[in-house]
Amino acid sequence: MTMVPSADTTPADQGVGPLLRAWREQRRVSQLELALRADSSARHISFVETGRSRPSEEMVLRLAEHLEVPVRERNALLLAAGYAPRYPETPLDAPALDAVREGIERLIQGYEPYPALVFDASYHVVAANRGITMLLDGIPEHLLRPPLNTMRLTLHPEGLAPRIRNLREWRGHLLEQMRRQIALRRSERLRALYEEVAAYPVPEVAEVPGEREDSGPRPAEPVPYFALPMRIEHEGRTLSFISSTATFNTPMDVTVAELAIETFLPADPATVKYLHTLLP
Repeated sequence: MTMVPSADTTPADQGVGPLLRAWREQRRVSQLELALRADSSARHISFVETGRSRPSEEMVLRLAEHLEVPVRERNALLLAAGYAPRYPETPLDAPALDAVREGIERLIQGYEPYPALVFDASYHVVAANRGITMLLDGIPEHLLRPPLNTMRLTLHPEGLAPRIRNLREWRGHLLEQMRRQIALRRSERLRALYEEVAAYPVPEVAEVPGEREDSGPRPAEPVPYFALPMRIEHEGRTLSFISSTATFNTPMDVTVAELAIETFLPADPATVKYLHTLLP
């Protein structure tokens, strides 16, 4: 896996040129292609990357946009070029983000009885609805201490992992998702979390004995899933969910840019019926 240089290992005085080159190489974009996208020239891009030319603030932001650099790292590029950061990082509990906070709370509560949660760039849970709380019944206290971490809760052998019927497939999906995020963000914390959860032993998962025919997705014919489901046991039933993750469009704040809303859509009629009975 190709890595963008870590913020913890990149010297502060390295300058914006090498940082831009690292992002360009990470995105596998040539100098010419980047120049065409940014309405510049390959010669100018080369001069910027080698430090022979100091880019304007507008050019730094334009190149960052075309390289899909995360908002937090755009601030780092601006600082390296000698400019002030453009994007604030407002605490989620600050009054300025009241509308965002209240909006996501209404969104995930309105999604009930289906599970939904909101997490940050480190996969720490910042909000969750009753559907998620229901799935966490019986999880040991040490995994539920703040800050809750969705990857630890899911993959820890004392967490949800033993209850997930297709654990190896779902674990592979989550680890690949984390690898993509590591490639996108220069975060030692995220890298450390990946190494931690990837090292967890994988518990053996057995089908739930004596599952009732009306409690889980056990029809005579296989259910034709249109995406990889998470099949999880709950009180002797196997529930099936398809997950979807959404982020904010064109965020102008680091905190908001790093929030993600994950919703779990029931993947079969039995799961729909059970959840509406359990959480009316």
